[in-house]
Amino acid sequence: MSAKIIDGKQIANQIREELKAEVEELKSAGITPGLAVVLVGEDPASQVYVRRKEKIALELGFYSLTLRYPQTMTQEELLASIHRLNEDAKIHGILVQLPLPDHIDANLVIETIDPKKDVDGFHPKNVGALMLGKPIFVPCTPAGIMLLLQRAGIDPAGKHAVILGRSNIVGKPMMNLLMQKQKGANATVTICHTGTKDFTVYTKQADILIAAMGKAAVVIGDMLKPGVVVIDVGVNRMDDLSRKSGYRLAGDVDFTSAAEVASMITPVPGGVGPMTIIMLMKNTVRAAKRVRR
Repeated sequence: MSAKIIDGKQIANQIREELKAEVEELKSAGITPGLAVVLVGEDPASQVYVRRKEKIALELGFYSLTLRYPQTMTQEELLASIHRLNEDAKIHGILVQLPLPDHIDANLVIETIDPKKDVDGFHPKNVGALMLGKPIFVPCTPAGIMLLLQRAGIDPAGKHAVILGRSNIVGKPMMNLLMQKQKGANATVTICHTGTKDFTVYTKQADILIAAMGKAAVVIGDMLKPGVVVIDVGVNRMDDLSRKSGYRLAGDVDFTSAAEVASMITPVPGGVGPMTIIMLMKNTVRAAKRVRR
C-alpha cells in the first residue's frame, strides 16, 4: 500500500480564498478584521511563526498589529498591554505567541485575554465551551485537523481515533472535537501519553492516528494498522548538513515506513502546519463577524 498524501498546503490555500471573500463582505459593512500578535523575546521559531502570521493576515486584508517586546519585559507590563488590546475596538483577535519567558505566567496571560478575542481558543471559558460541544473558538491546530479530515473525505464517525499526546494545545481539544455527538465527529477516542505503558497496543487499533508527541519518528510503519489515516502534528528539527539551513524538519511519524501501511498521511512540512495558521485567520474573521451581529 502507498498512502495518499493529504496536502495541507493546498487545503489551506482553498480556505484562504474563501476567507478573502468573507473579509471583503465584512469590509463592505465597515468592519476590517483586526489581529494583534504579541511576541515577547527573541525565540527563533517564534519569530518565524509570527512573520508568517503577519504576512497572511496582510494578504487577507486584515488590520494587522504585531507587538514585539524584549525578553526582559515584566509580567505586569505584558498584562497591561493585553488590557489595552482588549479595549481596542480595531482588534478582534489577540494571540500571545508561546512560549513566554520563564518569569511570566502563561496561564495568567491567557486568562487575561478577553474570551471574545481569544482566537487561539485557550481561555478557560473557551476550553469549557468546547468540552460542552458549544465552541466559540477552537484551538487552531485541532480545528485545522478536523478540516483536513473533512476535506480529505474522512468521516470519523464510528472509527477508532488514537491521539498520541495530551497537551492543552493539541491532544485534549482534539479528543473533545472527535468525540462530540455531531456530524464530522462521533469517533471512539483513545488518548495516549507518557503514562501509557505501551502505546503500540493502541496505534495498531487506530483507524485514525494523530501523532502529537514532539519526538521525531517515534511512530514507524510496523506500529500501524493497515489502511490507517495518519495525521502527523510533529515538527522536529533534525541536523542535516546537506542543507543550507543545517537542519530538516521531521514529524513524529517515520513518513517512509508509515506511508507503506497507511491509506492517507500528512507530510511534514506541508501537512498540519499550514492549517494551523489559516485557522487562526478563520477564527479572527469569526470574531469580527460576532461584532457585526
